[in-house]
Amino acid sequence: MSNTTSAEEGTTKRVLDHHLGAFAHGVEEILRDYDESSEVITPEKTFRGLSDIRGFFHGFLTGDDPEFWPAFKITNMTISGEIAYLAWEAKPWVSLATDTLLVKNGKIAIQTFTSFST
Repeated sequence: MSNTTSAEEGTTKRVLDHHLGAFAHGVEEILRDYDESSEVITPEKTFRGLSDIRGFFHGFLTGDDPEFWPAFKITNMTISGEIAYLAWEAKPWVSLATDTLLVKNGKIAIQTFTSFST
């Protein structure tokens, strides 16, 4: 493994760890991982910039059942360079969801998100 890849993976892991922990602290903390050039791509829509991404996460956080977070479980986490991949579940609400993050300069540049309900 080259030093560049190792450094990239360290940055990617730090951003991913912060991102996962930020959900307990609300939308503004989540947004610290993004900037105006960031995009979140879902099957329904692409959210561009902080205002759009704020709306996406606000809807995500306010639309869930209080029992959702205790049921949240990461089933796979892989980091390769600037890419982080997560597979997770929150049964019975979500049987499988995936997130892929591209981290550039310490921010999530692009995130894809797909969720499958039971």
